[in-house]
Amino acid sequence: MLWLSIDRQLERPLTEQIYTQIKKKILQAELKANERLPSTRQLAQDLCVSRNITIEAYERLMAEGYIETRQGSGTYVSYGAHFELNQHMSLSDINEERSPSDDQNVTNFRSGIPDLRLFPRAIWAKLTYNTIHDCDYKALSYSNPEGLLELREQLVNYLLKVRGVQCHSSQIVITSGATQALSLVAKLLLSKEDQIIMEDPITEDIQSIFSSSGAIIQGIPVDHNGLQTDLIKQHERLNAIFVTPSHQFPLGSTLPIQRRIHLIHVARAADCYIVEDDYDSEFRHEGAPVSSLQGLDPTRVIYVGSFSKILSPALRIGYLVLPQPFIQKCREYKWFSDLHTPSVEQLTLARFIEKGYLERHILKMKKVYRKRRDLLIHLLHKTFPNQLSITGHSTGLHLIAEWHDLHFSNKIIETIRTNGVYLYPVEDHSIEKGHHTKKVIFGYGHLNEEEIHEGIRRLSKILNEIDLIS
Repeated sequence: MLWLSIDRQLERPLTEQIYTQIKKKILQAELKANERLPSTRQLAQDLCVSRNITIEAYERLMAEGYIETRQGSGTYVSYGAHFELNQHMSLSDINEERSPSDDQNVTNFRSGIPDLRLFPRAIWAKLTYNTIHDCDYKALSYSNPEGLLELREQLVNYLLKVRGVQCHSSQIVITSGATQALSLVAKLLLSKEDQIIMEDPITEDIQSIFSSSGAIIQGIPVDHNGLQTDLIKQHERLNAIFVTPSHQFPLGSTLPIQRRIHLIHVARAADCYIVEDDYDSEFRHEGAPVSSLQGLDPTRVIYVGSFSKILSPALRIGYLVLPQPFIQKCREYKWFSDLHTPSVEQLTLARFIEKGYLERHILKMKKVYRKRRDLLIHLLHKTFPNQLSITGHSTGLHLIAEWHDLHFSNKIIETIRTNGVYLYPVEDHSIEKGHHTKKVIFGYGHLNEEEIHEGIRRLSKILNEIDLIS
């Protein structure tokens, strides 16, 4: 007798229940090849169901090759329809990985996350509704890979005004976030064994994106003025240079004009291009705004930006500003990647910029983030007096704290995280290891004042316990 469980209270049809259970038994070798199955009539009697139900289940199993009929003999399990033991894994064996930000008992000092509680939902919802209601039906069809002209024209004016970027709308390609933008740049500039200079340290993910092309990364150390351009060897074979000049990640320095000019001279001499990642410079808390590197030489710099940190990562809208030689090829790569970035979001964002909402939102959030930054700095100095120094806090959504006598080993970081505080070592982003072991990144943009207080309180308790143990 074939033991199956039928539950008439479930919404799943009885045929589906029978089919699924027999299929599972065959895949897991509970029913073995050449094993005879009960007839459809017998199985229907055993389960107290209509014979049509068992016939339909058997026909589906037979169509997919799990079972076969033999003339005058009956129905049998087919050969080769099961997995080897221990190789089959059901969906119930898979645990969905949770982010630490999902846990209410964790203070996560991750960098680069805006406060999504303050996202201008009402304005965005109204603009989205009006966009859908008013747009031509053609806007809902397939679009061009470079993005909608409405958004690209708004970006030309916006970037010139706030970042000094000089470009035409034809030079802009709208991407699905900065990650796609950087992946496209890697394809445009690099092949196997090509040389790319990067700041050291620099985001680990960016290292992965560019090294995946087969290129060789050469790290150049960063100091309090950013990339040490004088350490770049002149006239060596060089295919690209990657920098975050307005707010170096993760250390937070700003590249001065002398080094910017030197970097452009290096690129010209090597006949290569500079990739400028301008990821959060809108939120400058101290001093005058810093213009883009691209504005100094638009023919030699590829400019990368996104709205993930200004508005929301969920929008998945980024962009590239390209020198003329790369425009057509980048459009082709974008087309083959995902055809185009969603059009409704592009139109909504274009209206959001055009009506001045973006600039007002940035001004509002700068005040919020500066207040949180000041609180975090105050709490760090008060809680850990004479134990640390703070840098990289002039711009953006994170700062760097460097302890004088504490090295953040993997064991210490794991202990801190286990006790409810997520810190991120600068050393994780280093190309040449061993130079930044005392430094950790504190992201504060997404944390309110209460959460910042709680995070520092927990961290103090954890580090005190570590000191007692050691």
